Amino acid sequence: MASNTGQVRNNPFSRNQSPSPVPSSSNVRPKSMVLNSPLAGSQSPTNVHSRHQSYSALAGVVSPPNQNGGKQFLSNSRGGGSTSNTFAPSFIKTDDVRHAPEPVQGIEGENDFSGKRYVWLKDPQAAFVKGWIVEELGDNHILVQCDDGSQREVNADSVDKVNPAKFDKADDMAELTHLNEASVVHNLHMRYQADLIYTYSGLFLVAINPYCPLPIYTNEYINMYRGQGREETKPHIYAMADEAFRNLVDEGENQSILVTGESGAGKTENTKKVIQYLAAVAHSESPVKSKSLQHSNLSQQILRANPILEAFGNAQTVRNNNSSRFGKFIRIEFTRTGSIAGAFIDWYLLEKSRVVRLNAHERNYHIFYQLLKGADRKMKQDFLIEGQDVEDFAYTRDGHDTITGVSDRDEWNSLIEAFEVMGFLEKEQVSILRTVAAVLHLGNITVMKESRGADQARLAPDARAHAERVCKLLGMPVEPFLQGLLHPRVKAGREWVEKVQTPEQVRLALDALAKGIYERSFGDLVTRINRQLDRAGMGMDDSHFIGVLDIAGFEIFEENSFEQLCINYTNEKLQQFFNHHMFVLEQEEYAREQIEWKFIDFGHDLQPTIDLIELPNPIGIFSCLDEDSVMPKATDKSFTEKLHSLWDRKTPKYRPSRLGQGFMLTHYAAEVEYSTEGWLEKNKDPLNDNVTRLLATSTDKHVASLFIDCADVEDESGATRSRVKKGLFRTVAQRHKEQLSSLMAQLHSTHPHFVRCIIPNHKKTTQTTQRPACARPATLQWCA
Repeated sequence: MASNTGQVRNNPFSRNQSPSPVPSSSNVRPKSMVLNSPLAGSQSPTNVHSRHQSYSALAGVVSPPNQNGGKQFLSNSRGGGSTSNTFAPSFIKTDDVRHAPEPVQGIEGENDFSGKRYVWLKDPQAAFVKGWIVEELGDNHILVQCDDGSQREVNADSVDKVNPAKFDKADDMAELTHLNEASVVHNLHMRYQADLIYTYSGLFLVAINPYCPLPIYTNEYINMYRGQGREETKPHIYAMADEAFRNLVDEGENQSILVTGESGAGKTENTKKVIQYLAAVAHSESPVKSKSLQHSNLSQQILRANPILEAFGNAQTVRNNNSSRFGKFIRIEFTRTGSIAGAFIDWYLLEKSRVVRLNAHERNYHIFYQLLKGADRKMKQDFLIEGQDVEDFAYTRDGHDTITGVSDRDEWNSLIEAFEVMGFLEKEQVSILRTVAAVLHLGNITVMKESRGADQARLAPDARAHAERVCKLLGMPVEPFLQGLLHPRVKAGREWVEKVQTPEQVRLALDALAKGIYERSFGDLVTRINRQLDRAGMGMDDSHFIGVLDIAGFEIFEENSFEQLCINYTNEKLQQFFNHHMFVLEQEEYAREQIEWKFIDFGHDLQPTIDLIELPNPIGIFSCLDEDSVMPKATDKSFTEKLHSLWDRKTPKYRPSRLGQGFMLTHYAAEVEYSTEGWLEKNKDPLNDNVTRLLATSTDKHVASLFIDCADVEDESGATRSRVKKGLFRTVAQRHKEQLSSLMAQLHSTHPHFVRCIIPNHKKTTQTTQRPACARPATLQWCA
């Protein structure tokens, strides 16, 4: 998992370690806790707090206390309230159930040998503290002696039971006698301090980021989990991968593994471990050799695709030194006998705004720094960057130039090696990297006002030199390029006229061009990787697949924009997928075991919010945005007012923003306030037509292929027209809806497995859990 230090800790699974208890082992498939989803991670802004050796930071990953005692695995009714506005299969009858808090008096199993009755108390600083009941007072109050030395008088309904000590470090939290927020956090903390970073929570797996390397991903561990059931091994990402692989081979059913969590929680690292395991076990039935995995060429290529994707799609953020700034769904195809037959990668929502704008404490995409630090002298000369460094380019100088413990030169060498393993010719590599250098030079083209009295833009004194470098690298003439920037030709009726541009408009056009080139280059790179991983004729016609999803979790920032709505819409759909899967699975399990039960759906019906975003009729947010994106006189303000008129007071899920221009939308995790400033431009994602036509006719075949859709063609009469036919234009919202629809269709065709990654602290320190680090409503919904 993500590492921020070179320290390697001892093997937590070694035989000289005390084993995790197995309170009630079973040989049957574990019952789901059917909690709330492991998809509820919030990426709200967090404050960095002082370091605490406390487990209470994990309080943010669990739900409100268990409100229903007894053997919780016999019913899905814990913590449920009224089932109005719920999501459940139509053939299941749901009933309203009112639960009272579990009494603390006379509880078996919670007393120590002295007869003390221990309870958990909520605490504003520590999340909760442990104590024992000194005296029962009147009015349902009790006096509690806390472990921190204080005595507190509290309402008996506000405390939770403490599990017997034998349940400390339990492998599966579904086995806890008393399943409540404090007990779950206590169990996760105890395991984390013992380097047991994986814990089962019923049917899904919880993974805590250790922030340092652990020796639990070796070939020995691959062989340990290979072909073994959950009951025979400890919780591990390999166990989830093996279960998916065995289900695929034995049942012939497509599988998916959804790895979710907020940024920095370890999603990408766990995704890599899943792929590593599948590549190791799929191609052969013999044990993996101790010194080398001996993968086939295809398996090696699947593994080495990741360094390429990380170089171009990952960046350092405040929370994560190697944060994926795009989502991906990796389909690994298998033959009927379980051998790898090929792979395919779908990508979503690349954060292209990072190319031109970044936080002072972050970095741009890794590839920019790797190119500047690692390329040899000849390549730097060819790319016109010889003698230049990070601080010499506008798109890289404002952030960090290095990452602690990471060598950009070494990462560059790994990238080139990955290119070679993937089968990329040297000519292809140079073409791909040349566009990266061109983007750097684009950022250095500066413009200014023609004069004090005129707002017309003109080049700054040193700008022409940078423009010439851009044009040389992209294979286009410099004069038409500058003319297209400063005086673009636009059609007014039947006439073509030159339009005067302000410095701000030229800067926006340059940034849009940089983002467009980078995004198209990234898409082309993924296409090239998929081409190399395609194995037509190797059983692909009747093959099955295991899909691994690594996508951004729910986001709430101080200011939320169009990008956050797209991400949260995606998570809303994934949350609904989780709810549907769990409810149906449990219903089938109880029916199979002939258990008498009354279904209580404590999930939420997310369809109203989903409809509000995606419906074409009545017109939803995306459709309204698309409609206004093609209206000549529409503005962000008029779009917002239109939304208010359509949805305000029509649904409890929507209301106008309290401050400024925007709206508030109720999601499954929290209510989010969105600012609609700049939405029309973001949705249209416009590029300067004058410049894109030049790029489409570039002398560089790679660049021309990136912009082939922008080329002009002649019709039968000899008139020039755009290659893009009317009606084929797709807005960002339309493209995302189509991509998400395809993803959900694939997921619904699979048997899913869920992995929830969580952050123990925000200092990226090992074996440290920070009290309020994760204590946010959006992440309090899924473990208990």
